[in-house]
Amino acid sequence: QVQLVESGGGLVQPGGSLGLSCAASGIIFSIYAMGWYRQAPGKQRELVAACTSGGRTTYADSVKGRFTISRDNRKKTVYLQMNSLKPEDTAVYYCNTSPTELPWGQGTQVTVSS
Repeated sequence: QVQLVESGGGLVQPGGSLGLSCAASGIIFSIYAMGWYRQAPGKQRELVAACTSGGRTTYADSVKGRFTISRDNRKKTVYLQMNSLKPEDTAVYYCNTSPTELPWGQGTQVTVSS
């Protein structure tokens, strides 16, 4: 059974940091490019970072220089380190393949507020 489980969200002040994790099961994780997506209230879900099976990374302009995506193929886990967080980063964060091929997980809420 294919499953994606995101964790690590929470409430953080502007300028703070959070690290997200996404554990995958039921797939041959190492062959997929993986991405982190986010959806803010009233907005469409957007891709913010992606990492190919070989480790090459790409980022949305809005997070470039602040977010870092990484992966551990043995643990079937993809990570997102978020630094210098801004209120506009507030959203539910999800992982999936890039492009998306799998059922969405429940996501993890990130709230940036003072």
